[in-house]
Amino acid sequence: MTLANEQFEIPTTQSANIPIELTGKSRDSVRMMVLDRKTGQFSNHHFNELDSFLQPGDVVVLNNSRTIPAVLKGKQGKREVEIRLSRRVSAQTWEALIVGGIYSNTKCIEFSNEVTATIEGQGSERPLVVLSFSVGGADFYQFIYKYGEPIRYEYIEHPWPLEAYQTVYASVPGSVEMPSAGRAFTWQLLNRLKKKGIEVVILQLHAGLSYYGNDRWPNPTNHPEAFHIPLHTAKVINQAKKDRRRIIAVGTTVVRAIETVADDNGHVRSGEGTTRLYIKAGMKLKAIDGLITGLHEPEASHLDLLTSLIEKKKLIHAYEAALKQGYLWHEFGDMNLILPIEV
Repeated sequence: MTLANEQFEIPTTQSANIPIELTGKSRDSVRMMVLDRKTGQFSNHHFNELDSFLQPGDVVVLNNSRTIPAVLKGKQGKREVEIRLSRRVSAQTWEALIVGGIYSNTKCIEFSNEVTATIEGQGSERPLVVLSFSVGGADFYQFIYKYGEPIRYEYIEHPWPLEAYQTVYASVPGSVEMPSAGRAFTWQLLNRLKKKGIEVVILQLHAGLSYYGNDRWPNPTNHPEAFHIPLHTAKVINQAKKDRRRIIAVGTTVVRAIETVADDNGHVRSGEGTTRLYIKAGMKLKAIDGLITGLHEPEASHLDLLTSLIEKKKLIHAYEAALKQGYLWHEFGDMNLILPIEV
């Protein structure tokens, strides 16, 4: 069950619809609400002050998955269709959403460059389907990078280029939506963190679709996403836990990946796989101590994950304050640092 019963409305004026760097400011100049997960107290800052709230020895974990152009336009017979990729299943097979939901199971979908796709069946949940493309591997990525577009929801009025949907450190293509919690980082800020003695490590979790349209959201109990935890990252996290140092996740994707492979003692193993982990209130996080994240819609299961860090009542109170104070929502919006309890 999500926090959708804790309804709050996000005014259209508080849906960020332009990358802040295109207004002449730096990415890390977005606002940041700092929230104490123990007391629920919060204060208002800017993201470029992040290093003031972290300690030498802290470990910051980034998701370096790179956003792909996941929107493909094609035809099924005479009818135009829009495909939104959601998750890679194999070299030529993807789970995807057919926008509008009107399609034929028997006719192939034709794209530019003579690429076609056939519907192989239902995806991991409705309304997703499994598409088998006529090209795979490097040829498939060459195709989507030439003809695809980034996913853009209704609050984004202008078709910004794919680079606007990348973190500065993104390097491994695979996410259909940007792991946006890391978008506010700049290389200058990352360098300041390292100079302060804060370790920065990476992993990958390729984010799938977070919204299916028409008020349909993914089932949080069955939302598979591929992840990879490098050996170095696991070693750094495990040593930090042994030394009783703090692990700060950048984004709910990082929390999900790490908690999938952490044992009851917080020991993290390296490797790759697919996670279906649903984190919600009452679940004790085994490895993560704090979180850097954006601001989430009331229907999103991301809020459920946040309640594993902080009591729901305190979280909603902070969100109500953020709304009153004009914080901006969505991937180009403002940030929230949930401070860890001292370990």
